[in-house]
Amino acid sequence: MRVAFLGTPEPAVPALQALLAAADVEVAAVITNPDRPRDRGHRLAPPPVKQAATEAGVEVWQPAKPAEIAGDLAALGCDTAAVVAYGAILGADVLSATRCGVVNLHFSLLPAWRGAAPVPHAILAGETITGVTCFVLDEGMDTGPILLRATEAIHADDTAATLTARLAQRGAPLLVDALRGLVHGSLTPTPQPAEAAATAPKLGDDDARLDWTRPADQLERAVRAFDPVPGAHTTLGDRRIKITRAAVVDG
Repeated sequence: MRVAFLGTPEPAVPALQALLAAADVEVAAVITNPDRPRDRGHRLAPPPVKQAATEAGVEVWQPAKPAEIAGDLAALGCDTAAVVAYGAILGADVLSATRCGVVNLHFSLLPAWRGAAPVPHAILAGETITGVTCFVLDEGMDTGPILLRATEAIHADDTAATLTARLAQRGAPLLVDALRGLVHGSLTPTPQPAEAAATAPKLGDDDARLDWTRPADQLERAVRAFDPVPGAHTTLGDRRIKITRAAVVDG
């Protein structure tokens, strides 16, 4: 099974490693975002996926826009492509560049929490169960038909970072199975149900500013949901104070 992989941050690395470890999978190329400045010196740093691919000896492409590689991707003759947190919207030319389509690993139980920030939104909502979904990408926002899903508990002390790391590990082998099922025809993509759909738009610094009129349990969840970025915060006079831990107490 010949596969291209598209991903960028650390949570995408376990899925890439699972594909590289699978005896029946050939990772033909890894596509990731360009290197970006990461510290105060503005030195360029490679994405974690690029580092993992380079260490494995896999060819890496870093287009400024994904449309730039549609033709080259088609020329690879891949059976399918896998996407995990790539960080850019893929157009029809990329989605049609493989024989069987493109499979995305999303960190929620779709159709819940479609969008860029499913993990923080699940924590903010006070949910106790979330999961991962492998689905065939279409041109909508996480609306494509589902191949496989798996559940994962949200612990009372989970932050966005800890939960994302666990979902990345949970989803890695599931993605390999989903790709196999799609390519070999043992899985039939199932349309997402209309009910229970919810969106999870990107959250920014303004969202992470704590509103002290909110109930204590909501504030505690916000501290966990915005850890590590952008970080829950408040102000005291003209000082910005970052809140890294909170607990609900009686009284």
